Amino acid sequence: MGRKYDSKYGFQTRAVHTGNDVDAETGAIRRPITMANSYELPFDPSSMNWSSAEGNLYTRNGGANQKYLQEKLAVLEGGEDCVVLASGVAALSGLFFALLQSGDHVIFSSVTYIAVYRLLNELFNHKFQVETTILDTSDLEKIKAAIRPNTKLIHIETPGNPTLHISDIAAISQIAHENGVLLSVDNTFASPYNQRPIELGADFSIESLTKYINGHGDAMGGAIIGRKEYLDIIRAQSQVNLGAAISPFNAWLIMRGAVTLPLRMRQHNESAQEIAEWLERQPGVSFVAYPGLPDFWGHEVAKKQMTPGYGGVMAFGLKADHDTHNQFVSHLQVITSAVSLGHDESLIVFLGEEDERQYLYPEEFHNGFFRFSVGLEDTKDIIEDLEQALQQVGLGRRN
Repeated sequence: MGRKYDSKYGFQTRAVHTGNDVDAETGAIRRPITMANSYELPFDPSSMNWSSAEGNLYTRNGGANQKYLQEKLAVLEGGEDCVVLASGVAALSGLFFALLQSGDHVIFSSVTYIAVYRLLNELFNHKFQVETTILDTSDLEKIKAAIRPNTKLIHIETPGNPTLHISDIAAISQIAHENGVLLSVDNTFASPYNQRPIELGADFSIESLTKYINGHGDAMGGAIIGRKEYLDIIRAQSQVNLGAAISPFNAWLIMRGAVTLPLRMRQHNESAQEIAEWLERQPGVSFVAYPGLPDFWGHEVAKKQMTPGYGGVMAFGLKADHDTHNQFVSHLQVITSAVSLGHDESLIVFLGEEDERQYLYPEEFHNGFFRFSVGLEDTKDIIEDLEQALQQVGLGRRN
């Protein structure tokens, strides 16, 4: 797998070098894209396990570019092993599918990506008789009270999508392990640059590679990082037998994007902090939810477990009705109205009052709000774009 870059090196050095090596055939200092879907068999293949993920056999079982990327991500997250799959949702469903059985019980955060809500609140519950409890995982006493003899997994997302809800990874890890329960953490909003759940005691860290780790809005992927004993099960069941394999090209693109993750995250962190503080001062803004703000309800826990920054995603609302929120977006010129996050360009999405999970969110979110992913544009240009849009809808400061 090439030269090893372990924890004795800094995060940025590991981001550049891990998983890369000189190509043996050409001497290129960048590993190539291996687009093959099949690999040469040994002289006598009759005794081979066709469902094995070891070696190179068939790209659904694992390809060269996928393995290079897995090496890099395991090192960046501080984990023993990594499985890379076709999307962030493939990683989430792959984890749940491989670990859970009928009769198991799962506790999960009330603020999570919509696919988690669908998977655990509906699909696994109804199709596979997995018992689920949804609760505010910032409340440690509620977690303790919810644990049952058949509890297998606690799944949290911190910061949570879309309200930036914060849960204490280290404290929940201790509760879980004292009760023989596994803990998985969706780390997508933070990225391993700002937060490493494995190092805080979690059993699994899940990343939507589509977001910050790729960083360019041009490839999809997902990763599960954890102990090899569990990842071997996930690899066999969810990758090989369910077929949630990543394409070699996407793995190569994400590998390329991950090299600049530390540089990009510094800018995301810096810009988002400045923009969140600016939004807080605007009279037409009803609230701002960002972990870096001292008065944010999860700030103290975020300060403890997120370093050196708080990521590039925030939520905010306007002192306005539904239509005015949409008009505000229509006036933006630098910021793009689109889903996803962690791209080089700033993205915003309006989430209206009819969201089926609205009852799970703090009260200030109930009148509709924006999820805003701050990009890599000049911070001044982003703020000026927000300011002119506020003025267009009559919510800007009067000169």
